[in-house]
Amino acid sequence: MTGGSLGIRSGSYGSLDKQLQNGVLLPIQAPSPIRTKPSKILKEKETFVHWICKFAGRKKVGMLLLFLISAAVFVWVLYVGKGEYQESDNIRKVNDSLHLNISGFPLINEVQRVKIDNWTSLLASDGVDGTVVGVMPPPPPSYFLGYTLPLGHPCNTFSLPPPPADKKKTGPRPCPVCYLPVEEASALMPKVPSFSPILKNLTYIHEENLIKENEFGGSDFGGYPTLKQRDDSYDIRETMNVRCGFVKGSKPGRGTGFDIGDDDLLEMEQCHGVVVASAIFGAFDIIQQPKNISEYSKQTICFYMFVDEETEADLKLNGGLDESKKVGVWRIVVVRNLPYADGRRNGKIPKLLTHRLFPNARFSLWIDGKLELVVDPYQILERFLWRKNATFAISRHYKRFDVFDEAEANKAAGKYDNASINFQVDFYRKEGLTPYSEAKLPITSDVPEGCVIIREHVPISNLFTCLWFNEVDLFTSRDQISFSTVRDKIAAKTNWTLNMFFDCERRNFVVQKYHKDVLAHLTPPAIYPPPLPLPLPLPLHSAKDPLRKVLPRHGRDKRSGSRRHHKVRKETILS
Repeated sequence: MTGGSLGIRSGSYGSLDKQLQNGVLLPIQAPSPIRTKPSKILKEKETFVHWICKFAGRKKVGMLLLFLISAAVFVWVLYVGKGEYQESDNIRKVNDSLHLNISGFPLINEVQRVKIDNWTSLLASDGVDGTVVGVMPPPPPSYFLGYTLPLGHPCNTFSLPPPPADKKKTGPRPCPVCYLPVEEASALMPKVPSFSPILKNLTYIHEENLIKENEFGGSDFGGYPTLKQRDDSYDIRETMNVRCGFVKGSKPGRGTGFDIGDDDLLEMEQCHGVVVASAIFGAFDIIQQPKNISEYSKQTICFYMFVDEETEADLKLNGGLDESKKVGVWRIVVVRNLPYADGRRNGKIPKLLTHRLFPNARFSLWIDGKLELVVDPYQILERFLWRKNATFAISRHYKRFDVFDEAEANKAAGKYDNASINFQVDFYRKEGLTPYSEAKLPITSDVPEGCVIIREHVPISNLFTCLWFNEVDLFTSRDQISFSTVRDKIAAKTNWTLNMFFDCERRNFVVQKYHKDVLAHLTPPAIYPPPLPLPLPLPLHSAKDPLRKVLPRHGRDKRSGSRRHHKVRKETILS
């Protein structure tokens, strides 16, 4: 799909507009007819056409022809818009152009309807003799431009409560979030895609013959780009070709590393709306079932959990996985031939390349395997994407805002080897990375809490996650270190921004659970014996009761004897 068809009307029909304004149509010259005896078949055709025109009228015949031409154009758009494979000897580029979601008819406002009506009237314009002069190109696609809630809606005046006054309670905790009911949130799902600034056509490069001689980094899964190729990927243009994982094989998940069965791939391609994705590798976590999910969401949203063979065996033994390939609402997808030895790096594939695994999905919600989803996905999408008119949303870190501080924290916690972290941070510093300060506002943080990602699959957000994954492939797997570099490089060439919301808001819709290894080392709760029955209380005695004087006296005699004993002992020591 070209840029002309995406936003700006081309001048290909400007001459027709001029003729219509002048009220004069230039005659169309035709070759002089040769006087020959008409054939019998030609006479029959002419009679048939004249018969139709006699009863239907020329204008209606023209409209019929117009309808047939429009139907042919619509079928052609359907065929082209699905994305094509452009084959060459060694490189295949998979098209990921911005196109309308044709699964349903978009809602058209009055301005758009007037434009479409005018366009249709031009298509139906008749010449002097009543014939159709020409066919106009289709109108430019519509884009989702956001919305505002009605005046007086409680979410318009909603604000976060002040932090707790108790200084001892300063750790991370959830805070209130104003969600819409599921029915209202799902009804506000955009019918058309959001605008993608500058970038309209994104293709993914496939290479069979990998050249491993580059300056540093790379893998068979992500390729081995040179520094020049890396720099070119940040030069945002209308049409771009980038590496985005899966550089080998016929399609993502088939002979690429991170291999998936054909039946699973077919099911994943059927997901056209919203997908919720997660992953557990190495049986590292216990699968968490979402809560508070509406029946409508269970029927219309895809829930996919990616696991390796070790986790599959654990689920069959302890998690109830059977031939249905489902555990609760999760559809389990077993991944084989993992491309990396580092499990965290393997987890970045479904996390950042969701749009490649689900090529027909429009929106996705990623949650780490250790998280439990407790709010309906439609409510989350409405609150953090659609209401904000954003195509990408992620929470900021609850404590750290600076990449350099984040790198030091990773080294202190042993999250990655120090030399690799130092190399990556020094590389970014030479490219212009500076510590976070208020001078970067309205950017509120350089460090995300990357366990949740909410996004719309449009070219610009797809490019962002592709380039983010490429940094993870080239440097360390700590994606929080590379996040701001990719974001700022894209923002410098476009006006694209993302929504970084509060960490306490994230904790409102997901609950963090412990990893399996942590649970194994936790001290089990102590089991105490049942308490003995309490004895009956003694009766209260009056002040004149003789027992009241006897009991304390023995106590005083005993204590006084003890004091005398200590006194004698002290004198003996002094002597």
